[in-house]
Amino acid sequence: MQSTSIGAPSSAAAFLAGSEKAPAALRAAGLVEKLQAAGYEVIDHGDCATRLFADDEEHRRARNLPAIVASLNDLKVRAEVAIKSGALVLVLGGDCSQVIGLLTGARRYYKNLNLLWVDRDADLNTPATTPSGRIDGMVVANIIGKGAPELTRFWGDGALVREPDVLLFGLERLDPPEQEFLTRSPIRHIYMADIELKGASKSAQSALTQLHADTREFVVHLDTDVLDPGELPSVNVPGNGGLGFASARTILTEVVKHKNLLALDIAQFNPDKDPDGSGAAKLVDLLVDALTARIEAPQDAPVNPEVSGPVPSEARAVTEVVTHESAVESTESDVQAAHETVESEAVAPGAAGSSDADADPPEFTSSQSSS
Repeated sequence: MQSTSIGAPSSAAAFLAGSEKAPAALRAAGLVEKLQAAGYEVIDHGDCATRLFADDEEHRRARNLPAIVASLNDLKVRAEVAIKSGALVLVLGGDCSQVIGLLTGARRYYKNLNLLWVDRDADLNTPATTPSGRIDGMVVANIIGKGAPELTRFWGDGALVREPDVLLFGLERLDPPEQEFLTRSPIRHIYMADIELKGASKSAQSALTQLHADTREFVVHLDTDVLDPGELPSVNVPGNGGLGFASARTILTEVVKHKNLLALDIAQFNPDKDPDGSGAAKLVDLLVDALTARIEAPQDAPVNPEVSGPVPSEARAVTEVVTHESAVESTESDVQAAHETVESEAVAPGAAGSSDADADPPEFTSSQSSS
């Protein structure tokens, strides 16, 4: 079974420095080796350029936008290459804004995507409502086409993901403008209290049903601050309570084994708060346990309702793990070619996204047998 990984070492949109070190910390904790041992063949597309946290007092309503946009352009190109391969894409972040680059890369091949946003925050603020000016508190708003123009137009005209196709899972902290917005928005949401009441497995199954995951491709964003800080304190903005690791493992296992999952993005883990590396080790074990369930689950060939033809099941397997150095060598030409393609298109923002969404899906070939 195959998977691809991309490092997105950015804290440019975050509330604190440190999350830019997460990709290296997760690799050092043995993520690649443990996925290999579990049966994965992993292709590592390397790390994007590092982008750092900055106060940016000149732009208090939307801080550090140039660095954020630069990081998204870098990740978008790598994501396009990874999504085209047909393997499950694993993005190691980084701040929450990086998911915009991942979704943009995926939208090159899929007309519509659903998004499962696993986070105790809604991230629905805009420059007009933000209490902090940090883009990490505005990412979902940007994805649905609201907020700073530099980000709402990053994909092109229209929403990157439509409001009815977003599900906020584990919701607990809402600013008043976010609460008011949710009362009139078709965005779906499941509160942390509901998960605690119904249980992890039933809540995950309910989320997949609401996302129409049986018929639609989807991406999962995991903000590690949704986890119980008693078990993982090394996050930027911890809260009270949250998902214990046992519940998180159950939820991720239900979600990750689903055949229509395209990519998983991990954000907000902060190695500066994890001096002994124990948090990174626990997070790696959580991810590997969940991804192992994907190997064991039957992978029937799904049909994308927006494009013609079935997608072979082996193309949906999680990607391969190789060492970082050899992976960079093996994918550098593809990434460079994608960069050159983007530069040669020379179209205004918005035009590329709209036309690329109608492109045929990638041709999938694999010498690996499907499990």
